[in-house]
Amino acid sequence: VQLQASGGGLVQAGGSLRLSCAARERTFSNYRVGWFRQAPAKEREFVANVNWSGSDTLYADSVKDRFTISRDNAKNTVYLQMNNLKPEDTAVYYCAATGYGGSYSRLVAMYSSWGQGTLVTVSS
Repeated sequence: VQLQASGGGLVQAGGSLRLSCAARERTFSNYRVGWFRQAPAKEREFVANVNWSGSDTLYADSVKDRFTISRDNAKNTVYLQMNNLKPEDTAVYYCAATGYGGSYSRLVAMYSSWGQGTLVTVSS
C-alpha cells in the first residue's frame, strides 16, 4: 500500500496542526497505520498508531493527551491531530502501514510501507 503524508508546516508553540495520511488502495483499511517522526540527527521514533477499524489506538508517552490519531476508511485517510505543540515536536513526520498489533506495532522494523514525510516545525 502506498501512503502520502501531508499537512506539515510552521506553527508557534502551543498551536495545532492536523496531518493526513492518504492511500490509493482500498486494502488500506486492512492495515494498522502508524505515525512516526524523525528529528535531525535522531532516530525515527514511534508517535501513534490506529487499528483497521479505529477502535484501538496506541500513543507514545511524549504525545499522549496532546495528539489524537483517527481514520476514515471511506476516504482512505488516517489523521493525526496535534495540539499544544512544543518545540521538541519538530521533526519530519511519516506514516506507514503494518499488519502487526500490540507492542510490536511500536517498532519501526514492523512497518513495510512508508509514505513520504511531512515537516513539522514548532517555534518557541
